[in-house]
Amino acid sequence: MSRLLGGTLERVCKAVLLLCLLHFLVAVILYFDVYAQHLAFFSRFSARGPSRALHPAASSSTNCSRPNATAPSSGLPEAPSARPGPTAPVLPPCPDSPPGLVGRLLIEFTSPMPLERVQRENPGVLLGGRYTPPDCTPAQTVAVIIPFRHREHHLRYWLHYLHPILRRQRLRYGIYVINQHGEDTFNRAKLLNVGFLEALKEDSTYDCFIFSDVDLVPMDDRNLYRCGDQPRHFAIAMDKFGFRLPYAGYFGGVSGLNKSQFLRINGFPNEYWGWGGEDDDIFNRISLAGMKISRPDIRIGRYRMIKHDRDKHNEPNPQRFTKIQNTKLTMKRDGIGSVRYQVLEVSRQPLFTNITVDIGRPPSWPPRG
Repeated sequence: MSRLLGGTLERVCKAVLLLCLLHFLVAVILYFDVYAQHLAFFSRFSARGPSRALHPAASSSTNCSRPNATAPSSGLPEAPSARPGPTAPVLPPCPDSPPGLVGRLLIEFTSPMPLERVQRENPGVLLGGRYTPPDCTPAQTVAVIIPFRHREHHLRYWLHYLHPILRRQRLRYGIYVINQHGEDTFNRAKLLNVGFLEALKEDSTYDCFIFSDVDLVPMDDRNLYRCGDQPRHFAIAMDKFGFRLPYAGYFGGVSGLNKSQFLRINGFPNEYWGWGGEDDDIFNRISLAGMKISRPDIRIGRYRMIKHDRDKHNEPNPQRFTKIQNTKLTMKRDGIGSVRYQVLEVSRQPLFTNITVDIGRPPSWPPRG
């Protein structure tokens, strides 16, 4: 009996030993199979690696230069990147009614206003007077165009008030000061034509143009500097006119047209040298083109004017009344298509772009009387 039991235990032990040996062999086979798979994976990864590292200097130059820079081409085909780069976040559209507006503003022109102070107050404004909201995507790109000569004092106040207003309105915009060279008679409308053309040369995406005198500041930031379906007159209630329109057809001070509207009326007239008349001609052009002028509510369309002495080179044009009556005849030949000028200097300042131009000289007028 004991011999039989001993033989049984011996057979059981051998069977267990064989099972252990079989388990060991299976484990070894599985180990080498997994190792082979890993080796094949790393071999494929290494095959892609050298093509990415052919030009490490080009890669670093792209990362270290300005954000929109493009690395110079080496003449070799570029290998596809192993992983996609980070994408810029998609910003929501800017709201039609910006939440940061404050409404009525206290406007005064007695405090000293150095440009350094204005620059400190507007850290988000880029060189040349460009600004883009950081938290939303505006529907329009706005060029604000100022006809200018010898009004540095006024310009400082204008920049002090308008940059914060335009930023609160969530506008993507640029400021262009069109400076008339020389001391000949001033020509406001021709300078505005020049501003339209020069702004588009710098940025072809401009689709809204605000034409503003340098001595007019809005008293309410709800008067949004945007373009609409019709040409818009912003400065409808100036303090010098008792905060009301001087007459029904008045279109002076601050106005806005989109690109297609401006081209539809052939821009502004070039032949109004001296003070007055050009805004009435523009009003006539808009009417002749079948458009109507839109205006803000009079409660938010108020403006204050910076007082100044009349420029001796901006005297009234003695022929303005005759010209206004002939807008229908002159509209097609006199405008953006016929403007002639020479750019003398383009200077991008921290808060605006200054463009100095030679627009020629006025014709000799016959003596009055």
